[in-house]
Amino acid sequence: MASAGPSGPPRSTSQTGRQRTMARMPTRAYTMRPDGFSGEDGVDIVEEELVPSSLAPIVPILRAANEIEEENPRVAYLCRFTAFEKAHIMDPNSSGRGVRQFKTYLLHRLVKDEQETKRKLATTDAGEIQKFYEQYCSKYLEEDHEKRKPEEMARHYQIASVLYDVLKTVTPGKHEYDKYAKGVEKEKASFSQYNILPLNISVPRQPIMEIPEIKAAVALLRQMDSLPMPRIELTQSSDGKTVPDEMDRPVVQDLLDWLWQTFGFQKGNVENQKEHLILLLANIDMRQQGTSHHKSQGMPPHNSLLYIGLYLLIWGEASNVRFMPECLCYIFHHMARDLHDIISDRREGSFEPPFQREGSDDAFLQLVIQPIYSVMQKEAAWGKRGTVSHSMWRNYDDLNEYFWSKKCFKKLGWPMDPTADFFAETRAKNETESHGHMIRRRRASKTNFVEVRTFLHLFRSFDRMWAFFILAFQAMVIIAWSPSGTLSSIFQPDVFKNVLTIFITAAFLNFLQATLEIILNWKAWKSLEWSQRIRYILKFAVAVAWLIILPTTYSSSIENPTGLVKFVSNWIQNLKNESIYNYAVALYMLPNIFSALFFMFLPIRRALERSNSRIIRFLLWWTQPKLYVARGMYEDTCSLLKYTTFWILLLICKLAFSYYVEIAPLVEPTRIIMSLERPPYEWHEFFPNLRHNLGVVVTVWAPIVMVYFMDTQIWYAIFSTICGGVYGAFSRLGPDLRQFQEHSAKKLVPNHGSRLKRDEEDKNPPFDKFADIWNAFINSLREEDLLSNREKDLLVVPSSGGETSVFQWPPFLLASKIPIALDMAKSVKKRDEELMKRINQDPYTEYAVIECYETLLDILYSIIVEQTDKKVVDRICESIKDSIHRKSLVKEFRLDELPQLSAKFDKLLNLLKEYDENDPVKKKTQIANLLQDIMEIITQDIMKNGQGILKDEGQKQLFANLNLDSLKHVAWREKCIRLQLLLTTKESAIYVPTNLEARRRITFFANSLFMKMPRAPPVRSMMSFSVLTPYFKEEVLFSPDDLHKKNEDGISILFYLRKIYPDEFRNFLERINFKPKDEEELKERMDDICPWASYRGQTLTRTVRGMMYYRKALEIQCLQDTKDPAKFDRDGSIESYQVLQSGIEMAQAIADIKFTYVVSCQVYGVQKTSKDLKDKSRYQNILNLMIINPSLRVAFIDEVEAPTGNGATEKTYYSVLVKGGEKYDEEIYRIKLPGKPIDIGEGKPENQNHAIIFTRGEALQAIDMNQDNYIEEAFKMRNVLEEFESRKYGKSKPTILGLREHIFTGSVSSLAWFMSNQETSFVTIGQRVLANPLKVRFHYGHPDIFDRLFHITRGGISKASKTINLSEDIFSGFNSTMRGGNVTHHEYMQVGKGRDVGMNQISSFEAKVANGNGEQTLSRDIYRLGRRFDFYRMLSFYFTTVGFYFSSMVTVLTVYVFLYGRLYLVMSGLEKSIMLDPRNQQNVKALENALASQSIFQLGFLLVLPMVMEVGLEKGFRTALGEFVIMQLQLASVFFTFQLGTKTHYYGRTILHGGAKYIPTGRGFVVYHAKFAENYRMYSRSHFVKGLELLILLVVYLVYGRSYRSSSLYLFVTCSIWFLVASWLFAPFIFNPSCFEWQKTVDDWTDWRKWMGNRGGIGMSVEQSWEAWWVSEQDHLRKTSIRALLLEIILSLRFLIYQYGIVYHLNIADHHKSIMVYGVSWVVMLLVLVVLKMVSIGRQKFGTDLQLMFRILKGLLFLGFISVMAVLFVVLHLTISDVFASILGYLPTGWCLLLIGQACSPLIRRTMLWDSIMELGRSYENIMGLILFLPIGFLSWFPFVSEFQTRLLFNQAFSRGLQISRILAGQKGIGEFEFE
Repeated sequence: MASAGPSGPPRSTSQTGRQRTMARMPTRAYTMRPDGFSGEDGVDIVEEELVPSSLAPIVPILRAANEIEEENPRVAYLCRFTAFEKAHIMDPNSSGRGVRQFKTYLLHRLVKDEQETKRKLATTDAGEIQKFYEQYCSKYLEEDHEKRKPEEMARHYQIASVLYDVLKTVTPGKHEYDKYAKGVEKEKASFSQYNILPLNISVPRQPIMEIPEIKAAVALLRQMDSLPMPRIELTQSSDGKTVPDEMDRPVVQDLLDWLWQTFGFQKGNVENQKEHLILLLANIDMRQQGTSHHKSQGMPPHNSLLYIGLYLLIWGEASNVRFMPECLCYIFHHMARDLHDIISDRREGSFEPPFQREGSDDAFLQLVIQPIYSVMQKEAAWGKRGTVSHSMWRNYDDLNEYFWSKKCFKKLGWPMDPTADFFAETRAKNETESHGHMIRRRRASKTNFVEVRTFLHLFRSFDRMWAFFILAFQAMVIIAWSPSGTLSSIFQPDVFKNVLTIFITAAFLNFLQATLEIILNWKAWKSLEWSQRIRYILKFAVAVAWLIILPTTYSSSIENPTGLVKFVSNWIQNLKNESIYNYAVALYMLPNIFSALFFMFLPIRRALERSNSRIIRFLLWWTQPKLYVARGMYEDTCSLLKYTTFWILLLICKLAFSYYVEIAPLVEPTRIIMSLERPPYEWHEFFPNLRHNLGVVVTVWAPIVMVYFMDTQIWYAIFSTICGGVYGAFSRLGPDLRQFQEHSAKKLVPNHGSRLKRDEEDKNPPFDKFADIWNAFINSLREEDLLSNREKDLLVVPSSGGETSVFQWPPFLLASKIPIALDMAKSVKKRDEELMKRINQDPYTEYAVIECYETLLDILYSIIVEQTDKKVVDRICESIKDSIHRKSLVKEFRLDELPQLSAKFDKLLNLLKEYDENDPVKKKTQIANLLQDIMEIITQDIMKNGQGILKDEGQKQLFANLNLDSLKHVAWREKCIRLQLLLTTKESAIYVPTNLEARRRITFFANSLFMKMPRAPPVRSMMSFSVLTPYFKEEVLFSPDDLHKKNEDGISILFYLRKIYPDEFRNFLERINFKPKDEEELKERMDDICPWASYRGQTLTRTVRGMMYYRKALEIQCLQDTKDPAKFDRDGSIESYQVLQSGIEMAQAIADIKFTYVVSCQVYGVQKTSKDLKDKSRYQNILNLMIINPSLRVAFIDEVEAPTGNGATEKTYYSVLVKGGEKYDEEIYRIKLPGKPIDIGEGKPENQNHAIIFTRGEALQAIDMNQDNYIEEAFKMRNVLEEFESRKYGKSKPTILGLREHIFTGSVSSLAWFMSNQETSFVTIGQRVLANPLKVRFHYGHPDIFDRLFHITRGGISKASKTINLSEDIFSGFNSTMRGGNVTHHEYMQVGKGRDVGMNQISSFEAKVANGNGEQTLSRDIYRLGRRFDFYRMLSFYFTTVGFYFSSMVTVLTVYVFLYGRLYLVMSGLEKSIMLDPRNQQNVKALENALASQSIFQLGFLLVLPMVMEVGLEKGFRTALGEFVIMQLQLASVFFTFQLGTKTHYYGRTILHGGAKYIPTGRGFVVYHAKFAENYRMYSRSHFVKGLELLILLVVYLVYGRSYRSSSLYLFVTCSIWFLVASWLFAPFIFNPSCFEWQKTVDDWTDWRKWMGNRGGIGMSVEQSWEAWWVSEQDHLRKTSIRALLLEIILSLRFLIYQYGIVYHLNIADHHKSIMVYGVSWVVMLLVLVVLKMVSIGRQKFGTDLQLMFRILKGLLFLGFISVMAVLFVVLHLTISDVFASILGYLPTGWCLLLIGQACSPLIRRTMLWDSIMELGRSYENIMGLILFLPIGFLSWFPFVSEFQTRLLFNQAFSRGLQISRILAGQKGIGEFEFE
């Protein structure tokens, strides 16, 4: 057995002397049987899944036991016994987690098996195992081994190896099997589990290893000529002697094995990267069509591969260090130098490896990666999972940027110095902790940048933008303030002199920027190079100098005014007479002039910025710090012109609008206000002598200024909508279906010529190849149940058929053409030309007529046997041809009889389809009679001269003898079905298919082929790619219990889905050929129904199915590439099938090379051993997915807990890749990690990072768990990958290809529809504009395709630092752009995506995105891009990222500023005295016009604009307008206004206080009713509190204000604020299903009161107790900075203005304006608080034991209150209105005290006041809850409100057949099952 195994095992001759029943019985001194392992849960136990991670080596033994259980139960028992023995040896004390329970279970199993199993082959166990070992090896390793698959042989070798171990356990000592077993082990290694390439398997040879490029790559790696070999010390035996066996020596077969032995990499890593490198080389070779890929300049072939292999091995084992690209480069630099030294020194044949650790195979990991990981781990621990301020700890970026400086080479050295400053901090921390003392110490400084929580980052990062807007505003105000007030006044000397003051403002802004650079970066000061420090100091000094020089020179030149004309004309002649200020301005502007000149000459600027020349670096030192990233980020001239034009036009419109609508109209009223005398105040004014009424001026102008800085976002929305619409209209033209066929063949099918000519036109498009693609698409729609069987038949192109002279189009294109042609034939009576003209008007009619005629003849000839019959048909054909030739068809044939003939043919085809072989005689007679009828009709009724054609010869009847054998062939029956469809289908093609999703997909597929896309290359020449999906604990597959479980409304998922997708469920039942009669019968088919339901949810099963379409598409395309379409026989013959079959294996092999799919199931290993049934089912479902999809790979983090020498346990972590075997998962690679990856960074990017090493190819698609794919889109993958090498991008090759998405959850509810439309507009029109013309598209977590090789050398496909990289996806786009990448967007390919469907889930998603944007604002990436982009690209960048959220916040703040300004005017009396002045009345509208603009944005209309444009482009503007109206009727504006509050709250709070974290939004199916308390918890702080504050402001202004009530525009502004208040307060309830049902309202109130009444405490969750929730809501205040707390306190003081203003308007105040009035109000406030405190203390002390005393106390307080109120009413003339006004004034004051108390909680907790603060908070929460609940309770009385709300929420679902009223009623008394 030379090829598959060692020679046969020696036969046992004698077993005496060492035979025994057992080696030793297992001891029973362990624990009792554990719960969960007994199987009482009804789950079959799979032993290997019970094995703890620390006992993983015994899993193969248990698997072998299960495999041979049926063959020999006794040997299976011996295997389990051996497993138990090994487990006891590995962990004798059972200290590992779960070990004791597992041992107990296995012990019980052994006791049971020992009694029940019997020996079959011998009388002793030793004899039994020996005999069985002999038989097994002989049967499976020797006999017919060549016929078995490698996977099967690998399993048998594994079992043989286990059996030998068992043999050694049962019969210890040496015996005759040892040598044979070593041979088995050697052969077993060659059949080890592999990923894609079976590199070790020699027989049988695998097709993938026969591919020439793979063979060449393998041969190249095995060229090891003249390489010195490392000295390898063999392992020592127990007696201290070296084992003299060559088998124990590591095998060095290739260059990567050599690197493994040289640098101490892990074996799993080496095997993984070996395959990776071979596939890369082979793919590059394929794409270059065989040109040599390894001939580097002046370097031997293996040398270049050694360096590539070295980098890949470093990268493959770097774990978290992969996020630090420059750190990897540092390691590679030094190791490459070591490598160079080794291969350069050829004097000796061997060398000492530089990395060695005794007794370990992970030397590189321990010596290089582990120390760096330890630093990262300690820093992450110091950061407390991102909750500590960013400035206090170093994140990934800080640690990576340490390696940007040259000092790392000196300080860190190689090997790395553990005393270097990079490690020193960690060591100091350990020393501090070990002594147990709290010692304040200096932290290692941040590197280059500090993420400080402040809004000033927005100015620091985008200072040029703010300077532009501020200076433009100043200039416009100066011009508007001029006497004429026109733009031309700038030419007036005085005006121009004043305009020149903008340079003084610019100097101040420059000073502010220089100051911020120093202050905000102070904690990184130590890490900066001396040149950078000098630069910061000099910039600050220069800014201070200009801040002094410009004002000074301006003041000195005030006597020498100059005009613009004079300034320009006399500049040269009158230099001496010019003011010194002009010279100063010219000098100040000089750098900007140079910058503008460089901006015009982009190539020069790009070259200079990217240069490393010392001279150029010195010259640029002032403008650009020396960084590795963000250098020379300039686009080509064409792109520059496009986005510059976009922004110049936008800014002109914005500034013109601001000047004429916002600024100029306000100047005159402002002048009048300033000219008025000091007005009388109605309160005590602290600044009565303030000149020019500045308080009023500030109040009037403040909201206008805020609108001015915000409305650029509005203009951007308008311009981007227009630009995106125009671009979209030009990129897709309306398709003609015939053109569609040609376009599809040209775009999706490669040329037959060379690859270089693939962009040229192909004059003969291969339609047949496209037919295969089309049919695969239609079959996929049928398999997904989007089509019925009939619709499928109408849509497919025949896969086989007769030799027709025309192309056989899908029947739906030819539908109704034959009936129409028959009508034409009936109506034409005179000339053939008229008939031909009518038929030729529609080419499809012509195609249908010709195909039907030729197919009918084909069918007739195939069933006719007799020659006489054939002669009859021939004569008929000749007659027809002759009449057509002579143009006498109409004259010689009665065409009006054709419908009669058509009906007969229809009957004939029915009989042919229904032909039954079991009853052939009856059917044959019917067919013969029908055929005879047809011939009689033709010859006698239709042909005018055909009477003599039908003549029987003798007794033989014509058409009586038929050959029906062809009916047995499927292809022949398909032909009959197609012909019948053509003859009988009368409905138009416009109604096929009926399913909306199928229509959408077909339409998009057709449209996409008219867009610009590269021509598809052959599969061999396409780029290889991988897909990576991170998975945590989401749903994998719905179980029957999941589908039948009903929620509180009585809705099950299955019922819900059947109502949402009724047509798809009918199609599903038709597909499985099942017609259930009731529910019980349906439950029998749950194995089919569970996948059907899962494919309609956001499950991993759906995602995997979608991604595996890539492989299916590649196999089809590869088969097409290997056959010649001109010669391919389409008649379905056996020969043709054999030709097709012969290429399938090679097609699968090439698909393996080109495509890899890895799902990173982070906790798969935990789920495998979990006792939780939900986790267990997820593991089992993932395993099933791997078994069903053999090319699917799952990567997970395996946590192994093993005992250490001192009795403790230690956890070790591994990255593991597995694939599906026959029954189990098979481990392929296992790579040890330095620690737990997710301890360092965010979960999702860490999950991606650990698995990225298992991906392959040159491209990588990032797919989320809630995404889907379609096979028709998969066919376009090779087209889109060609974009990476497209010549149209010039040198800026794309590094990220953006794709559009289809949101497939839009039909669930109106909310889901809103989100779907919003998301669709963003991923289409939004990203279209971002990519072109703005060039600022990044990565947004969508299905983008990365240039994998580019990104694995630049930090990966995401960033992972805790908190700051919360939106991890977009940072990969930032990183790619800064490192020279180019991000593009392509709309001809789409991927499905699910979104959240409920109000709370949507709000959670918006909050997560807003949190992420808040963190982005603080990041170094935003700062560098904002500083390094040119001005116009910077504007694009700002307004499409953080600027959108800041503008949203400013929109809300404008409302606050406006209302508080009105409050000031009203309460102070200024409005009454000034704003109602007659001179001011005519200018009042100026203020109103300016404020109206912000209300537009606030209403959310601008978010709808892009939707309308995109829907208009794709469905027509009539449809778009209709959808817009429907959205408004469904209260879309309420929804978007509400989400505006979500964005504002979370964005602002994140920047001020932090606390951002990943919010799991949930992807549930059924839209459920959220309880009132749940909504209150979610929206209390973000919406309800702010809404009530605005409500009080509006009420106060309504009561005390008396202005502009007649102004409609002002009314619109105020109404918009009322609308905002109503949206913020009640949107969660409007969009909450069943919110207005009376029973639900009662339940909600009960739940709310219970929640409010529960006291907090240990173990109480926020869902159980208000107190616990209230404390948790203040978490961000406990972790924030002093600066943020002070700001919170200052902001909370605004609530005091209510009390201050109202008390002076009380009747009891009697118009007194003394400060004492306000003082007395505070006395009253304090008395009220004291009384409340007394009641609280009384309740605590007397409430339980002395109830009588407590009641007396309350009675006395009540009497005292009544007495005081009586005195106030009678003596001081207090009125009822005063009481209500006081409440209105005091409520905000109490809230102010509460906010201050919360901010100062650490101080107040030390006093007795904290309980009072908490009770005060509880009182306010009760009041707010009551205010919110009263309208809900009132509306719940009216049943029609609930019905109206249901229709409002679920209109979309209604239109698709969802009976929501019945659903929400709970199906009481109604059978759930209904079938039509």
